[in-house]
Amino acid sequence: MSRHFSVVCEIEPPTRPDLTRARHQIGMLAPVVDDFLIPDNHIGRATVSSIAVANEVHAMGRRSIACLNSRDRNLLGFQRDLLTAAAYGVDRFLFVAGDKPTAGDRAGGLTVRTMIEEARAVTGRREFAGVEPFGIGVTSGSRRRLASWKREADFVFLQVGFSVDEFVRWREENPTDQPVYAGVMVLASAGMATRLRASVPDIEIPDALVERVAADPDAGVAAACEQVVALRDSGACDGVHFVPVSRYRQVAIQLERLL
Repeated sequence: MSRHFSVVCEIEPPTRPDLTRARHQIGMLAPVVDDFLIPDNHIGRATVSSIAVANEVHAMGRRSIACLNSRDRNLLGFQRDLLTAAAYGVDRFLFVAGDKPTAGDRAGGLTVRTMIEEARAVTGRREFAGVEPFGIGVTSGSRRRLASWKREADFVFLQVGFSVDEFVRWREENPTDQPVYAGVMVLASAGMATRLRASVPDIEIPDALVERVAADPDAGVAAACEQVVALRDSGACDGVHFVPVSRYRQVAIQLERLL
């Protein structure tokens, strides 16, 4: 029996105490995506809590996945976040290590692996009585084998890539019953390609795509949406983790036409 192909769209958490832009993104994309992923200080800058934004997604009648990183938390802080999430009804997470912070140091004391263990354990404790087990996701590189301990998670997000064949190959080499979501990103400019190549290990961006985007800034949106369709048709993945890079309106229009 085939699974439903899901589009999980990443939104930009606010860097100011104002949710207007986040609400606009949610409302614009709601007709064409299944779930929203909210990053957690994802570029090493402080943002509004991913749990708070996830609660806003729920208030707008949509489903969310709140990203939590190990970089910014110790055990007590993580337990606070889980209590807060349970109070809001936020029940799905993506656990990540986190990028290098632009200010301050890593908190230390937690890893993605220990976060999974703790999140599994808390729902059996008295203070979490009546709380259903959390849904937990992890990330994996599309050129690396899925670590055995990551198979304890409920779903897997693959690192952003620009090759459908690479995702298909990873899926064949890493059989798992976990839902797998391929990372798809809008290439917004040729300069962005240069930065990605310098900062993201193992990423390959086709020169032909960079040339298309250099000639037409909207070409990156079209290419990303075409990749979503190709991944759906391949049957290799259960969905995509889509990163619009601020092109929310164009992405909504293209996905509505193609899916």
